[in-house]
Amino acid sequence: MDKNQKLESMSEISNLLEKSNAMYLVDYSGVNVEDINHLRREFRKENVTYKVFKNTFVKRVLKEKGGYEKFEPLLIGMIGIAFASDNYVAPAKIIKKYSKDKNKFSFKGCYIETQFYGAEQLENLASMPTKEETMASIIGSIAAPASGIVGAINAVLRDLVSVVDEISKKKAA
Repeated sequence: MDKNQKLESMSEISNLLEKSNAMYLVDYSGVNVEDINHLRREFRKENVTYKVFKNTFVKRVLKEKGGYEKFEPLLIGMIGIAFASDNYVAPAKIIKKYSKDKNKFSFKGCYIETQFYGAEQLENLASMPTKEETMASIIGSIAAPASGIVGAINAVLRDLVSVVDEISKKKAA
């Protein structure tokens, strides 16, 4: 690999890091090409970029950027990196599902924004709601009182109509 290729690779790492809200490290040793391609498709569906870089390049870029000190000891062996921007929970769900099914592709750790999560926290990360699920929940919470008010108003109107109807029947009798 010549100097230009090295600089290009480091530039790509830097650009992906700047565009991402989350960065997941996984050990992909023992995973065959077919499964890696399947995982890449799963990541792509969720707008997650999965790449493999030389660990020394990643270490160098992370050191330049600062704030990723806990990744330093994890960048050993066959490491793949999943970069997520909007849906920072998706990589955790994909990693958990695959490692549960195949017993390979082990999660090493991740940074979401500036917070580090270790390998033991994959279950918690994978069970978190996605951004869309959270927004739907908030909208549902906001809409629930409004639909309750509409129901109450309709009930009052229905009762009022019943009372007026009863009065008109009594006057007619």
